[in-house]
Amino acid sequence: MLQEPIVSHHVRIRHPEYFFLGEGSVVDDFCYFSTKVTVGRYCHIASGCSIAGGVDRLFMLGDFSSLSSGVKVWCTSDDFTKDIVTIIPESIGRIKEHLISGDVIFEQLTAVGANSVVMPCNHILEGVVIGALSFVPPEFEFSIWTVYAGVPIKPIKPRDRDSVLTQTEAYERQIRVRKEQNP
Repeated sequence: MLQEPIVSHHVRIRHPEYFFLGEGSVVDDFCYFSTKVTVGRYCHIASGCSIAGGVDRLFMLGDFSSLSSGVKVWCTSDDFTKDIVTIIPESIGRIKEHLISGDVIFEQLTAVGANSVVMPCNHILEGVVIGALSFVPPEFEFSIWTVYAGVPIKPIKPRDRDSVLTQTEAYERQIRVRKEQNP
């Protein structure tokens, strides 16, 4: 039995042709997406999240990962010190010269706490979690299986990889059992 993904009716997806949600994943109310989006299996994007940056950019969330309420992920951002900070219609052409732009990729078993901000050009490695109210600057260098927090973030402590993987294996076993019971 395939567990269908769930997307709230109160979600705005600017480019539905580039929006992919894996088995068992859930997107809660009042989320906004303006990039290409690929979400893995059994992920959760809680209410009020924004993933923005335009159709030329990709946001990816790996299996068994989550964004808590109010997380903002920017795949493109204005450079507040060098550029005009406003929306410029495509018909006007390219005016801004210093956009900060790049994909944001979360590997599997990652999470971001409530009301955190993740800037463009970030690759969040397997097992990384980011605490609530944190700021991730562009091109941050992560270490696997580490807890980060702060403004800007800094490493806090290692994450218990063995414990998380044991729980993930138990979860996957239960998924297999349920599929076998309800083909």
